Amino acid sequence: MRILILGGGSIGRQIAEALKGEFEITIVEKDELRAKSLEESGFNVVQGDFSYTATLLKAGVDRANVVVITTRNLEAVKKAIYVIRTNNKEVPIVALLPDDMPKETMEDIILEEFEKEVKIDYGIYPQKAITEAFLRTLFQLGEKKNALMLLKKLKEIKEKTDSLLILTHNNPDPDAISSAVALSLIAQNVGLKTTIAYGGEITHHENQAFVNLLGINLRRVSRGSYEIRKHSAIAIVDTQPNGNLTILEPEDREKVQILIDHHQIFQHLHELLPSDAFVDIREDVKASASILTEYIKALNIPLSETLATALFYGIYTDTKKFSQLSQVDLKAIEFLAGKVNHELLERIEHPDISTETAEILARAILNRKSYKNVVISNVGFIRNRDALAESADFLLRLEGISTVLVFGIVDDYIEMSARTRDVRVNIGAVMKEAFGEIGSGGGHATMGGARIPLGLFKLAKDKNSLLRLAEEAITEKFLEALKIKEQG
Repeated sequence: MRILILGGGSIGRQIAEALKGEFEITIVEKDELRAKSLEESGFNVVQGDFSYTATLLKAGVDRANVVVITTRNLEAVKKAIYVIRTNNKEVPIVALLPDDMPKETMEDIILEEFEKEVKIDYGIYPQKAITEAFLRTLFQLGEKKNALMLLKKLKEIKEKTDSLLILTHNNPDPDAISSAVALSLIAQNVGLKTTIAYGGEITHHENQAFVNLLGINLRRVSRGSYEIRKHSAIAIVDTQPNGNLTILEPEDREKVQILIDHHQIFQHLHELLPSDAFVDIREDVKASASILTEYIKALNIPLSETLATALFYGIYTDTKKFSQLSQVDLKAIEFLAGKVNHELLERIEHPDISTETAEILARAILNRKSYKNVVISNVGFIRNRDALAESADFLLRLEGISTVLVFGIVDDYIEMSARTRDVRVNIGAVMKEAFGEIGSGGGHATMGGARIPLGLFKLAKDKNSLLRLAEEAITEKFLEALKIKEQG
């Protein structure tokens, strides 16, 4: 590729140095001493005024593939563009322009002065470029700061103990699991032994495939178990102590040293944690896996194909197949993309569906009740909590439906999963308002969940009465939070 650089000053010279050996470079420079210096450095130089046709023709403007204008002299820029376009209508022009002058304004000035329509392909604005460079550096320092603070906390933990318990929320999904594995890798780099544990069950068929195909080692634990009690340091990922995490006793919370999450901050969170705990909660980020990827990148920790695949899929699922992304998510995807095993991803995303999941989905369809553009479905007593989310996703695809709530009874809790595509509704806030005071509820703008203990519902004389009472109460609270009057 032939590149013609107009102006051999500091900017032109640096561009030429950077491209030397990669492309065929010609520099046009008016100053005799500067031109001679460039020639001595091995560059092909044409000495002369690049606002003259003869000079540019001598430099081969008619054969150039790109022309770069580096002067800040506005008159020289105008004349050069006019001459370039007179002799080469199609060559891309990259010009240094004043910050207050869009390239379209320069085109209008040339049209008025020379009566010739011209096109400037790319305008470079010095002040804007410097500002963007500062911002990039500051953002990088911000990313590094969080990672270094986490590293400092892990080293403090290592001084007191040799192990770290990493907990996810109940019934963990790929975002929670991959985040826990990534934190485990970082902790192991400072010499800590790690155990990843969770409460509940992993029943969603995609989540089971995720764990099995990637060979992720997780331990299922219960409230008050020895596995929790034996650790003096605990880290929590993708949830909060007063969120969907029921395996911690009140005294266990005093051992929480690390909390990384991307959900809405629950009330009284900081009252439940030690004052020196490392806390990184970013509600604008769509996946905890993105935050952990940022740490790994900032700390220059080697990333295996398996973990890269896990983190990538965690982000994929929590961003609704990359349809909702923050800048942190985008950077994480870019960093992980070349390290992913796509064959594994395909196998994880399309596993066989279990019979139980199919039965719950069928119940969700049959039991659905519509309230304007809202659907609420009671699937009864179940064991597979993850099937609620799958059912909610499916019902949201029904024509004319913009918001969905699916709930069922799992052990001693009413579990709920909600979805919306109504831009006026923040479903996470709705779930928190509707069920936060009697249990826990929250989520994101388009995805939410809640859990409430059966409590007084247990007084119902039989299972059918229990289901009816639960449905009446949940429907009333959900519609009230949505500000919809109940009318079947």
